[in-house]
Amino acid sequence: MTIEDNALGSELRRRRVAAGLSLSELAHKVHCSRSFLSRVETGQRRASVELAQLCDQVLDAKGVLTALAPPSLDSLPRPVRTGSARRTAGPAGGGRPVGAVAQRRHEFDRLLRRGDLSHTTGDMREADRLYRAALHGAAGDPRAQAEAVIRMARRWSDPGQVDHEVLHLIRNSLAELQGDGGAEAVGLRLRLTAHLAKKVSMAVSEDTAAGRVGPEEGAGLADDTLSRLSAHGRDGVDHGKDVRDVRDDEVRCEVLTECRWARYDFTPAADALELSQQLHDAAVRLDSPYFHGEALMALVIDQLRTGRVYSALATTSQYRKYAADTRSVLATWQRHTLDALLDLWHGRFDAAAAWILGESPKYIEGLHADLAVPADALRQTRLGQAFWLLREQGRMAELFTSDLAEDVERHAYFPIWRAGLALALCETGQHAEAADLLTGFAADTVDFSRFPPSGWAVPTLVVLAEACAALDIQGGYESPLGELVPGLRERLAPHDGQQIALAGWPTVLVGSTARARGLLALAAGEPETALGHFRQGAVPARSSQPELARLRLARARALRGVGGAGNEAQAQSLLQEALRSARAYGMAGLAAQCGRLLADPADTDRP
Repeated sequence: MTIEDNALGSELRRRRVAAGLSLSELAHKVHCSRSFLSRVETGQRRASVELAQLCDQVLDAKGVLTALAPPSLDSLPRPVRTGSARRTAGPAGGGRPVGAVAQRRHEFDRLLRRGDLSHTTGDMREADRLYRAALHGAAGDPRAQAEAVIRMARRWSDPGQVDHEVLHLIRNSLAELQGDGGAEAVGLRLRLTAHLAKKVSMAVSEDTAAGRVGPEEGAGLADDTLSRLSAHGRDGVDHGKDVRDVRDDEVRCEVLTECRWARYDFTPAADALELSQQLHDAAVRLDSPYFHGEALMALVIDQLRTGRVYSALATTSQYRKYAADTRSVLATWQRHTLDALLDLWHGRFDAAAAWILGESPKYIEGLHADLAVPADALRQTRLGQAFWLLREQGRMAELFTSDLAEDVERHAYFPIWRAGLALALCETGQHAEAADLLTGFAADTVDFSRFPPSGWAVPTLVVLAEACAALDIQGGYESPLGELVPGLRERLAPHDGQQIALAGWPTVLVGSTARARGLLALAAGEPETALGHFRQGAVPARSSQPELARLRLARARALRGVGGAGNEAQAQSLLQEALRSARAYGMAGLAAQCGRLLADPADTDRP
């Protein structure tokens, strides 16, 4: 049969081609099969109003396609049944559902598809509304409800805090699936458990934890879930009911995504990079816009943390294309955030300022007004980038004359903001206040032993090392430094070589861990040890002139500490190079410090 008036099919094909999309690409975005979409375009099948609406959204047709769709109620396409969309035929796995049950299943699939499309394009508020409707409509079908809960669990939470509502939904859904031995149920439980692990691990302190279950327990649950995922099928043995779903790339992508985040604070950056690479491979196979974006962001974060800046530049380029393809406002925000991070690292401070101080607040206002995205996640990212911009430009005094300082203090439950406030106090001449803050910080965390081994702990330790270096340069703070430095050195010891401390997810690169260890060695009176760390820090610093300038100044201090005419000459040369870079890049504070050291070498580090 060929539809005589195929205005919708013709217009759909014209707009698809103009958008540069293949049939497969558009079919994936609107959650139907390629063959069905092809028959719609050629007039062999009628399209539903719902399909026309989805195509309208993806192709930005502004309602033209919807207006051309015939009001047919029985021509809805069958959704592509891969991974999350695959369920048993009836409530008890029996025959094909009919009547009211079939209608409920159809409505559930419709809500889920529309929710996925809204989520992909960044309309989080609408996605959440549709997922909730799907959850409510699937009462009595634990597997379907588990799918809706998984979608809801993908939403953003307030940073550093636990989403108790989602935790409750996940635990209820897991309880409902107990005793279901189907392969699909096995995959659902793996995915739900991965989300549970991540949500529990979001806390950054006992005050924000989920009762007695804290981040460490979340990381342990993630390890267990990953082992269950990887144990199946490797040895060639038929493992029965589990095998089919754990090989499903959607299950794999979900587990890898959530468990990588759950382990973020408890596993070395190199191990996290291995997981993000696995996630990227699985996402490519699955061809899912959601997981493609998650994989690219995870990959760029872990490449930056492991010092692979040039690899991160290539991945960032891929993310820009992803953001353009999805036309998601949220993905666009994240792309600009990555660009600003790299601008700060490379010393393009004017370009960074245009986003951080100009466009970023407008995006935050728009995203918060239109989408169900926690504003705090956006504001803290912008705050971190604004803080680092002021620091790099030697304008830290402006922090205390704006509303930024109040925001820093408001987020002091995040350890990195307490560290950042101490550094800001040092760089504005308030060294005594900074020393008091650092001493209290160390006491509260039992000399930093309560920090996790990785994740947010690394940038926090690096910023603390910067503050200690400032106290060391000022002089007269030997006693508090004697209490602070040993604990910091112990916690930073595993983090050396080419690592770069990344604050946020992602916000700014605060410097190499090797340079931070060198600064602490200098504060401990070990200049030769410091020089060894600075040699290691030269590798990740090669991609950043601002970082190289700070490293040269630090090496000059260490050489003067070792002493000798040859070392003094080399120190002078390093200071002159650092001064030239500082002036070229507008780093006023660093330039002033280099100038003081060059003017009076005998007064080694006094400001």
